[in-house]
Amino acid sequence: MKRRTLLLAGAAAWHGGVAAATAAAAEPPLLAQVRARLADAPVLTGRFEQRKAVKGFRRPLVSSGDFLVAKGRGVVWSTREPFASTLVVTPDRLLTRQADGRVGEQVDAAREPGIRAVNEMLFALMSADLAALAARFEIDGALVGTSGWRLALQPRDAALARWVTRIALDGDRFVRTVRLAEASGDSAEILLSAHATAATLAPADARAFD
Repeated sequence: MKRRTLLLAGAAAWHGGVAAATAAAAEPPLLAQVRARLADAPVLTGRFEQRKAVKGFRRPLVSSGDFLVAKGRGVVWSTREPFASTLVVTPDRLLTRQADGRVGEQVDAAREPGIRAVNEMLFALMSADLAALAARFEIDGALVGTSGWRLALQPRDAALARWVTRIALDGDRFVRTVRLAEASGDSAEILLSAHATAATLAPADARAFD
């Protein structure tokens, strides 16, 4: 429930002025250079390890599993450890599935308009959609070596800053690390690995969105 609340809060802030920001001037040279280094594919899969530092907890909360990002479909975040669960985000809904496949929670976009923005935000972070990110964040950074890059994102408006104060991305052809500093004082580091791309969704992966 807390994860859904955080996602919706961030989505509302993300959604609340994105159209105007998207109409901004031409892409900065740094973002154009980073874009040239990124792989662009309809389907991206891989593994993640997340270390979440929560106020009041001495040790970070560690989880790991697999992710799937599909253009036009959404994001599937499948946690394997310490407990199996799946978060599915599509343009129309957000749902969680338990280990046995039963739906634990489902929210439709008709009842929660921020769901569409959740999809945009997650996809932008996971796939380094620089245009979407630049619409809502001030972006600074640098190229690293012949193939790497790092970016620091600061929210452009107060509404988004009430959810997240800073996001840092590191990568090469793919996003490798996402670090989020939340306004609550919590923080998270997500390590992404074993990336693979595909032109189309495999049947089993497509069923994850059903």
